[in-house]
Amino acid sequence: MSLPPGFLDELRTRTSLSQVVGRKVMWDPRKSNQGKGDMWAPCPFHQEKSASFHVDDRKGYYYCFGCHAKGDAISFVRETENVDFMEAVEILAREAGLPMPARDPQAQQKSDRRTQLAEVMDLAVQFFRLQLRTGAAQAARSYLDRRGLAPATLERFEIGFAPDAWQGLWDHLTAKGVPEDLILGAGLAKASTKGKRPYDTFRNRIIYPIRDPRGRCIAFGGRAMDPNDNAKYLNSPETELFDKGRSLYNHGPAREAAGKGQPLIVAEGYMDVIALSEAGFGATVAPLGTAVTETQLQLLWRIAPEPIIALDGDTAGLRAAMRVIDTALPLLEAGQSLRFAILPEGKDPDDLIRAGGAGAMQTLLDQAIPMVSLLWQRETEGRVFDSPERKAALDKALREKIKLIKDPSIRGHYGEAIKEMRWDLFGQSRKRAAFNPGFAPGGKGKWQRPGTPAPAQASTKSSMLVASGDGVQNHLRESVILATLVLTPSLIAEFESQLERMVCHAPDLAHLRDILLRYAGPGANADGNLAHKISDAMGPDGVESLLALPHVAIAPSIRRPGDAEIARMTVAEELAKLQAARGWIEEVDEAAEEMFSDVLDESLTWRVAHAAEVHNKAIRSQQEDKAEYDVAPNGVRIKRDERSVLDALTSKINFAKRTR
Repeated sequence: MSLPPGFLDELRTRTSLSQVVGRKVMWDPRKSNQGKGDMWAPCPFHQEKSASFHVDDRKGYYYCFGCHAKGDAISFVRETENVDFMEAVEILAREAGLPMPARDPQAQQKSDRRTQLAEVMDLAVQFFRLQLRTGAAQAARSYLDRRGLAPATLERFEIGFAPDAWQGLWDHLTAKGVPEDLILGAGLAKASTKGKRPYDTFRNRIIYPIRDPRGRCIAFGGRAMDPNDNAKYLNSPETELFDKGRSLYNHGPAREAAGKGQPLIVAEGYMDVIALSEAGFGATVAPLGTAVTETQLQLLWRIAPEPIIALDGDTAGLRAAMRVIDTALPLLEAGQSLRFAILPEGKDPDDLIRAGGAGAMQTLLDQAIPMVSLLWQRETEGRVFDSPERKAALDKALREKIKLIKDPSIRGHYGEAIKEMRWDLFGQSRKRAAFNPGFAPGGKGKWQRPGTPAPAQASTKSSMLVASGDGVQNHLRESVILATLVLTPSLIAEFESQLERMVCHAPDLAHLRDILLRYAGPGANADGNLAHKISDAMGPDGVESLLALPHVAIAPSIRRPGDAEIARMTVAEELAKLQAARGWIEEVDEAAEEMFSDVLDESLTWRVAHAAEVHNKAIRSQQEDKAEYDVAPNGVRIKRDERSVLDALTSKINFAKRTR
């Protein structure tokens, strides 16, 4: 329907936004100025305690500084009452005493028909409720008694019974003069394909009325009393009133309860909703026999920013939870997500409440896990990641899921959370040194200076290079690498694999490396809190002490923080030197082991000399004195201190040959 020019302006002029909003909120008298139309209150669209929802009555607009909801009186009524645009206009016009313009005949006819269908549905509610009191409903009443439903509960949820007759409801409604096309249009009966009279949709079933947020009955759900029935639960067919993908059972009462601070719970079925509501969890809804749709998620988020999906712990329940995740990922927004409370296998909410009371259910809700944790569980549970290919497959699957998130900030935080869980899974095989706050004379949070002897470890290899000073040099390089990445966190992802392989023997450096790996990723430090996270983990003076070390402070990447190119070159160069040094140490250690083995030849000397040359090339700089080098018999340049190691090794080889 099109409205005449000026009608909406006149409606907004006659409407006081503060009065419309005031029906849903409690104004904060300390911040509000009613004389100026400047009003503040806790936001009705998300749960909060502070008054961040602002209404400018003169301009006719509202804005929430928390969830960023904004609009005018029409949009406020649409969001809070869950109605469409024209229904919101009608509500405000009626309150303002402004006559609605005449509709075109087709629109008026459609509105009248919907009203008539709703009236027919109310007649059906009355019929079903009366039938529950008859002798034919004895088995249904016994079932409801076994489920613990008191008479007040039956009354509250308007539970009824459809008799086991082909035209019981049909005959009742036609006797009251209801046109046949309305009975069929409401989904209460189905036309026969054999030329006979239409027959009732619901027969021999317990009936649960389904109402929209405005309280109109739009459909029914029926539970079969015959265990051999093809469908245990049956919903009304879709009609002009009912779209099951856009409706929720117990929507209106749940929205009201959630507005009073109760957590919004999404259960599986009618009886789950009733059991939870009777136990004090009034803000409970259920989808109507289908997987949760995008529209239903949007309806849930209008009620509460973080609904809790409470599903059975069996295979079907877990599959349903996983489908919800796939549907929700593209729709996530800041402050708008889901949590999951998985019930014990074989139990529904009614079973849990009967066994442990409402407290047991509350404990389960308190332990509800965020969506990212269930996503990780789905991709990892029951699988073994004992090869690079399997790990890569996991990374690919998770990346594909995270890509579905449209909000870049949430996508970055999901990446961080996945990185943390990945570290916990794969990092267990890597021996992590615990941070020792008392390792240096400087006190808590200070860094061990190069050259300070560390406590001897039983697992430490006895290397021939210990006395050569390479351990000290490696400590210096590790310090520069980590300090550079702290100041340039955007490079962490680029050097992640090398950082994982970097063996830090100093506990403080090993701990810092682990922290950086936890937050590695394209969005590292996206929230600007990386320094705070490191400080929380290592003490307030940890980073400052590292950056103040003389050999760190003079590094180009530290002197010029923020220059990504210099930082990249520094990290790459120092990592190359570390790799060469590690290779040299491993070669000498291996040579020492082979001296007394059955394999002993002159190639051992060449291998050690070659490893020394590779080492020298990596660490050689223009400032090094060429006089520090000698030439080995095979023509390879070698440092003098390494030449002494090589000579000692050669002597031992010759001695071993003579004594064999």
